[in-house]
Amino acid sequence: MSERKEEEMIQRKPTRQIHVGPVAIGGGAPIAVQSMTNTLTGDVEATVAQIRSLEQAGCEIIRVAVPDLEAAEAIAAIRAQIAIPLIADIHFDSRLAVAAVEHGAQGIRINPGNLGGPDKLARVVDAAKMHGVPIRVGVNSGSIEKDLLKQYGYPTPERPDALIESALGNVRLLEKLHFFDVKISIKSSDTLTTIAGYRQLARATDYPLHLGVTEAGGLIAGTVKSSVALGILLSEGIGDTFRISLTRDPVEEIRVAYELLRSLRIRERGPELISCPTCGRTRIDLFTLAEQVERRLQTMQSNLKVAVMGCVVNGPGEAREADIGIAGGNGIGIVFKKGEIYKKVAEADLLPVFLEELDKLEAERKSGA
Repeated sequence: MSERKEEEMIQRKPTRQIHVGPVAIGGGAPIAVQSMTNTLTGDVEATVAQIRSLEQAGCEIIRVAVPDLEAAEAIAAIRAQIAIPLIADIHFDSRLAVAAVEHGAQGIRINPGNLGGPDKLARVVDAAKMHGVPIRVGVNSGSIEKDLLKQYGYPTPERPDALIESALGNVRLLEKLHFFDVKISIKSSDTLTTIAGYRQLARATDYPLHLGVTEAGGLIAGTVKSSVALGILLSEGIGDTFRISLTRDPVEEIRVAYELLRSLRIRERGPELISCPTCGRTRIDLFTLAEQVERRLQTMQSNLKVAVMGCVVNGPGEAREADIGIAGGNGIGIVFKKGEIYKKVAEADLLPVFLEELDKLEAERKSGA
């Protein structure tokens, strides 16, 4: 994966550094991309298969739900078959948090205030200390304490105080137990509340922050809402790790995450696809062609710029910065490199010829040629 120096474009807010397994979070470390499985965690085979597909897409930290002891115990078998750190997502039951840590979770996500009291929280913290596991304090708009809602009201863009006070109050519970290996998230399904809340939280603490818009929606709505909120925050230097939450195959979350980072010139992974929206000059099934090319690009790692254009007249010129591209015509098509025609082929041969040339270029980049 290629990394740009973020300081050249965006001044990151200084935060403490923690580690989830080998992955550094905060303290100037690269912004980490996370996702969460949607399989039954107790189904080890299905969960491992999904995590491996996420690893291939570039996921750097994975979270799994732990609703019962079977799921907690499955963590050991899952971890033995994956390459990225695993975080256990816990709600309410302190016993599951302890069991998850004992079975190999490299991080846990909890809301310390709803684990059943000080003694139960202390047992969770003791387990985390013993195994060197960090804790994410995760607060959502729907999980805020009643007294805070009464004092501050439901979180809004104008007043997100209840979210911040809930998060910091729960962090203080951990600090009283001399536990500081912490990161924080405050999630809302409202884009503007998310932005306002994280801005305020970033001013109030130097713990690393995990960003996200909860219950963001499907592919289109979720991508837009998450990209707006997280794009603004990341552009302001806020955020040390994040997840794009979509009601979709979680692999799509990773794709969106890296496109977001690429658009801000923070991180790049794999080729960048340029494709035209089509117009009346288009005489080829560009939608299908673009999808097939994009599918191949997802398996590649070199930072190529690849173009799929609708016509041979304007295509090469409009995409002259592309390392390689194709443009369709009426029965024929062209492969071009840096705006210059490289090959002219029959439409039926266009995709296979292009993919062959694309693979050659990828091999050249990998070899340093």
